[in-house]
Amino acid sequence: MHGRWTTALLVVAALVGLACKEGTASADPEPSAGSTPRGDLPSSMAALGDSVTSGFGTCLALVKCHRNSWSTGESARVDSHYRRIKDDNPAIDGRGYNYSVPGARASGLTAQARQAVQSKVEYVTVLIGANDACRTRVGDMTPVESFRSSVDEALAVLKKGLPKARVLVVSVPDLNRLWEIGHGDERAIKAWSNGICPALLANPTSTAKADADRRAAVGKRVDAYNSQLAAACKAYGKRCVYDGGAVHKVRFTLDMLNRLDYFHPDTEGQHKLAEVTFGRAFR
Repeated sequence: MHGRWTTALLVVAALVGLACKEGTASADPEPSAGSTPRGDLPSSMAALGDSVTSGFGTCLALVKCHRNSWSTGESARVDSHYRRIKDDNPAIDGRGYNYSVPGARASGLTAQARQAVQSKVEYVTVLIGANDACRTRVGDMTPVESFRSSVDEALAVLKKGLPKARVLVVSVPDLNRLWEIGHGDERAIKAWSNGICPALLANPTSTAKADADRRAAVGKRVDAYNSQLAAACKAYGKRCVYDGGAVHKVRFTLDMLNRLDYFHPDTEGQHKLAEVTFGRAFR
């Protein structure tokens, strides 16, 4: 009798021990490889730039729409840098700041950089230059030397205030590509007539030499800006990465532009910008 009780108690003890072990494993599982944050991913970020980075025109109105930004957007419609980082580092949740300003030129970049410093972010994206080229006339475009000086000033603010932050400098999109794909489309022509980038898109159907030369001058200036962006990033040091012209090389289609101004990227275009640049910053 005593022996049977002893055996029964041992069995019960073993079962209890097994249950406790299984309960502990269920409550505190081993972390999977996919849930472990990557050590090279930031826990905060800021976006600097102009209307493109602000998501302008992606919310059915010609206003900024940060949730669809290629950089810090939270919308599921755009697989932004913020969303891609959050997949592997949830610590960035709620810490993606967008300081881009529609209409901003390189001269306004320093003020945005100061905001990024105040937020003490670990990652900064920079996309600037389209508005420096998109002036009323070719002669009004920002001189290359002034453009470089403004970019250097902004990057100096970041380097001093956020010495450990990673910085991604993105090339200016190929503005002439917009003319290429839209100058035969009546909807685009009508939208551009409202004063969209006159230096490039005025008289879009004209084949006159003066108009062709004007468009070529805009393209040449954008190329010069991109060369200076690359050089400025290189001078910054190892914490700065240039996109290698990835954005400039994107062959936009009309389906990637919003239907309000046929100039700014829609959500598909924003997604494409994120896609071609993310790997440059995080390999």
